[in-house]
Amino acid sequence: MGFLDGLLGGRTADFDSGSSGSNAIELTKRHQQVSLTKQGAATGNLRVNLTWRMRTSDFGGLQRDSLFRHPFKALRPPEVQGHGQSMVNVDLDLGCLYELADGTKGVVQPLGGYLGDVNAPPYVKLSGDDRFGSASGETMYVNLDHRDAIKRLLVFVYIYDQTPAFDRTHAVVTLYPSNGPRIEIGLDERHPQARSCAVVLIENVKGELVVRREVKFVYGFQGELDRLYGWGLTWGRGYKSKADTA
Repeated sequence: MGFLDGLLGGRTADFDSGSSGSNAIELTKRHQQVSLTKQGAATGNLRVNLTWRMRTSDFGGLQRDSLFRHPFKALRPPEVQGHGQSMVNVDLDLGCLYELADGTKGVVQPLGGYLGDVNAPPYVKLSGDDRFGSASGETMYVNLDHRDAIKRLLVFVYIYDQTPAFDRTHAVVTLYPSNGPRIEIGLDERHPQARSCAVVLIENVKGELVVRREVKFVYGFQGELDRLYGWGLTWGRGYKSKADTA
């Protein structure tokens, strides 16, 4: 997206700053965290959005190579790339492990119908389940008016019951605070066998809400993320309801 390193007051910023047109902060390996409190964005509903699309670069390389040997192919209309072994239909899900200040722990996710509540504990609510990678994606809301009740939130993405294909998708998790620029975390690393990814950790550190990029891929599901971050929950096999065909 063409992000450049930003400078604030002659010192390096805590994040990559986008152009004025994009009005976004990109968290990267180099600049991993940003404070919602310092931005004046630690109140209201924080919207967390997951969107994705299938990668096409793998196919473009093959097509360009064939044009050198068959130049007249450039005169033909392009073929529509369907879903096959090389392009699979991926169902990415958005979830969140939460730990509250009183020690309560749990998960918000489509599996098992744990959709949460935005006005009562855990103050996290999942709105809808996008099965098809539509433009709107999946959205979760965090009620930061109850930030004192929140200790930490781990936002994660996983592939439900299908062939692992993080290497064939371009996924982005975007945080929309009540004030200030949006925060983007891209899942651009290629991990062909990974089924889950810890994307971002939101922590209440002595009253300051800090957002930190994680982007850690694992080959298992939520239980492996739990062990990685020491949540201590008990996990079992979960199922989603059938997709709405209306």
